[in-house]
Amino acid sequence: MGKLVVFLQKLVRFFYKAISLRLTARRHGHDLTAVRDCTAHIKAGDMLAFVVLRNEAVRIPYFLDYYRKLGVDHFLFVDNASDDGFMAVIGAAQDCSVWHTGASYKAAKFGVHWLNFLLGKYGTGHWCLTLDPDEFLVYPYSHSRSLHELARYLGQEGKQSFFTLMLDMYSEGDVDDALYHAGQDPLEVCPWFDGTGYYQDKRPHYGEWWIRGGVRRREFFADQPHLSPALNKTVLVKWRWYYAYIASTHIVWPNRLNNPHFADTLAPTGCLLHFKYLALLREKAEEELERKQHYAGSFEYNRYLSGLNKKTRLWTEASVRFQGWQQCVDLGLMNIGRWF
Repeated sequence: MGKLVVFLQKLVRFFYKAISLRLTARRHGHDLTAVRDCTAHIKAGDMLAFVVLRNEAVRIPYFLDYYRKLGVDHFLFVDNASDDGFMAVIGAAQDCSVWHTGASYKAAKFGVHWLNFLLGKYGTGHWCLTLDPDEFLVYPYSHSRSLHELARYLGQEGKQSFFTLMLDMYSEGDVDDALYHAGQDPLEVCPWFDGTGYYQDKRPHYGEWWIRGGVRRREFFADQPHLSPALNKTVLVKWRWYYAYIASTHIVWPNRLNNPHFADTLAPTGCLLHFKYLALLREKAEEELERKQHYAGSFEYNRYLSGLNKKTRLWTEASVRFQGWQQCVDLGLMNIGRWF
């Protein structure tokens, strides 16, 4: 009888959490106005991508091209008051839907509530990617196998999420000289990353593996490494109505979705190539320091701008030039698991 009571208590807490998260998402969903709704084109089994952005139009052409080639069938964008011609870049694409909002990014938990609303409404039953426009997923066999193939394997193994390590990419010279133009592969500008220097610890509350390190810890947070940004992300999830992101894509609920591996064996994991350190960063940092819409009063962007002003060079003799997914496996940064 005692075990039954404990079970029922856990069940009540679970549903209370689920409903609470969903109601919060629905409330913030009222911030969003559809300006291009092509969701009628979404079919059962489609791979969906969800993105919150502001003034990222220059990144979008290659972003769309990259993920279309990997198998994304529909993109759902939240445009947080961009004024850089983003809608003109989307054009008449039938695989893109866009919602606009001028509401506070910070009040929406840095976009998480908007994403949870759209994921719950359109993503339920689909494999969903949740990304920033400067993030590019690499996974085992990604040069020859689609996201649909990866999702099919994960589903056969009973896994509903896919864990990634974010790799910050950078150039050999000053960040301000890493010039980027629309449609360009960002690897042509920033092909380097830190191959070592990553640290992980298990967090008790949501069961996530918290990873820090790489160039951000090395160059921008060397004096306070415990404050360096998290690099663990669960960006691919087979969504259910009660799922929710808690802190960007660093933490997802229920807790089991944060586990990189199966209970009894290693699962495939991936890397998320992150192209923050382009010349675009200075303007972005200055804007965000003024807006103060990011975590801790845009503390992170203050660090970046300070580094840019000091002409901090990110490249060292130990830097590694990106060569593909197999290299990431060889360096121990991601796993193939049992997928062959």
